[in-house]
Amino acid sequence: MAIQISTAIAIYFVIWWIALFLTLPFGVRSQHEDGVGAPGTDPGAPILTRMKSKLIWTTIISAIIYGLAMVAYHAGYLSIERLSKLMGMPF
Repeated sequence: MAIQISTAIAIYFVIWWIALFLTLPFGVRSQHEDGVGAPGTDPGAPILTRMKSKLIWTTIISAIIYGLAMVAYHAGYLSIERLSKLMGMPF
C-alpha cells in the first residue's frame, strides 16, 4: 500500500486548496464595517487581508488533515475495498 510521490503531492495540494478557501473569510474586515475607505472603491472590499498568516494557517491545517488521512490509509481505513463496501457498491 505505497503511494507514489506524485499522488501524495496531488492529494496534499487538493487538501491545501480546500483549507485555503476555509481560512480566507476569517479575520477580514470590510471598508463598510470600519467606516473608512477610498472614494470609488467597493464598500465590501477588505481593509487588511492578513494573507501571510492565512497561508501559514492553511499549511498547518492541511498538514494535519493530510497526516491523519495517511495514518488512516496505512491502517486500512481508507482502502478501496472498505470504502466501496461502505457505499454499498460491489468491488
